[in-house]
Order: sequence, then structure tokens, then C-alpha cells
Amino acid sequence: MARRDLAAVPAGERARLEVEFDQPYLLGPLFGDYDRHLIAIEQRLSVHISARGNRVQIEGEADSASRARDVLIGLYNRLDQGHDIDAQAVESVIGMAAQPSLDGIIDDEVTSPPRVMIRTRKKTIVPRSSVQTTYMEALARDEMIFALGPAGTGKTYLAVAQAVSQLISGSVDRLILSRPAVEAGERLGFLPGDMKEKVDPYLRPLYDALYDMLPAEQVERRIISGEIEIAPLAFMRGRTLNDAFIILDEAQNTTPMQMKMFLTRFGMRSRMVICGDPHQSDLPTGTQSGLNDAIGKLEGIAKLSMIRFTSADVVRHPLVGKIVEAYEGKGA
Repeated sequence: MARRDLAAVPAGERARLEVEFDQPYLLGPLFGDYDRHLIAIEQRLSVHISARGNRVQIEGEADSASRARDVLIGLYNRLDQGHDIDAQAVESVIGMAAQPSLDGIIDDEVTSPPRVMIRTRKKTIVPRSSVQTTYMEALARDEMIFALGPAGTGKTYLAVAQAVSQLISGSVDRLILSRPAVEAGERLGFLPGDMKEKVDPYLRPLYDALYDMLPAEQVERRIISGEIEIAPLAFMRGRTLNDAFIILDEAQNTTPMQMKMFLTRFGMRSRMVICGDPHQSDLPTGTQSGLNDAIGKLEGIAKLSMIRFTSADVVRHPLVGKIVEAYEGKGA
């Protein structure tokens, strides 16, 4: 990518780094409206950033200044590759750069093109954390994957993206998305409408992800043709699903018998992804979660991956990660 580091002059434990960018027209979107991206980097990494022409100077603690430089270079490279950046992208790259355990990831996925990506009709998706990288590699490689962790880590979104990519390429013939219709003690009988109208609110997050990957008319056409099926978990009973990419969302709300039923639907030339948060079941008190039961029984089986996300992998608003940490700290 087009960039050049000019200087790194340490002053005790502090440093002054200077970077020159060779395509000035990218600096506007890099800095953001009213320099909001620079301000976000300054606040999160406790550095001072100033710009003159196509040169950016960063001052602060040596480690923080170096990480701020990595963030700027990574964001610049994304722009140079034709990708837009927004506040969420800035926050995710800052989050990656701010974690010492991710030093190797900065080189692989921030300052150079990512080694893994998912292409759909509407966008190309790249990983925003080290665990997302591992997850996306597993999605492309393994036949069955358990994606475990809190909300906001991209478990379902990335699974839908991979499924859409494989449907477009012809690797699978159909895409099946399912959820248990259990939410915080509510029951379908109390909702108005016919069966479709009753269950659609529970499945709305899956529709939202689909519309983010495909034009609306393609989603509707593929649903009508049966290439895409979105259905409650109960509709999976008695079927064998061949040549399909199958996703179960909110799997923590299954019972052990429901989970066994779902897993045994797995057919030839298919992929299956089970997404859920083992710590957040909405099942009645005293009811065992089928997700936790499956984790205990299936851990270590060959060709079956278990990817574990934490609050550090949350890619929504930074406050969401702090909320998850607070609840985890209370043993939620």
C-alpha cells in the first residue's frame, strides 16, 4: 500500500512518529468529518495527532504512538483498497491495535490486505478481530462450527455472509436459517396473526443480515424459489438437509433434545454453523441449555470447530463491550 514512515524519535518513554501518505485525496475520509476519526484515535490511545499537508505526526507514550500509527496506516490502506471506513471501522481497528496480544494481527490484517475475506453481492467483509479471523477461516474450511460468545461479536452475521457467498458460487444449493422461537419468557400464542406473522419477529435478525448481503429483490426471489429458507427450529424435525448451508442462531435457547434433533439433520455436502451465547439462555429456570450440553459432549471431535468469542471481540459500539464485561464480571 502507498505509505511511508519517516521518523521514530523516542524521548525517554515518549515518542514522536511521523507518517507520510502519498495519496492526499484519501486524507479527508481518513481523518473524518471535523477530524472525528483522529479525535477517536487520540482519545482511545492517549496520543496527540497533528497533520500538515500529507504528513501526520503522532506524539505520546512510545507504545501508544506506535499503535496509533498502525491504526492510521491500516485505515488508509482500507481506503486505498476501495473500502469505506466509518466510526465502527475506526473503533474496531483501534480495538485490535490496543491489544498487545494482537501484535501479529496488526501486520497481517491492518497494514496489509487481510488473508481471509468473504465476498457477497453487496459487500466484501474482512475480519475485525483475531477471533473473527480464526472464525472466518473455519467457515471456509470446516463442515460444522460452534460459534460461542456474547452478542455483537459477528457470530451470526459472518455465518450468513459465508452462506450467501457459497450460495452465490454454487458450492451449496440452498441456505437454511433457523432460530428457536423462545425469547425472554414470551410465547407465540400471545402474538397476533397467523403462524408466519407469529414467528417472523423472532427471525427478523436473520432477515436483516440477508438484506445486508444481497439486494432485496434477490432475497425475495430466492425465498420464493426455496433457495433461502428461514424457519423456526421446530420446522427442522424429520428432515435430512443435503447440499445446504445451515445456520442455527440463538442456540442457547434450545433444549438438549432440540439440539440433538437439529445436529442430526446434517446431510451430505452440507455445512452447519451453530451460534449462541452459553451464558445467556432464555429457557425457563431449571431447563438445561442444549448448547451447553452439546459443547460438553462434542468438544474435540475431528472436523468440528468450536470458536470462542469474548467481550474483547465485540464490534458494535465500544459501550457494548463494556456492558458485556460488566455482566460477565457479575457471573452472568
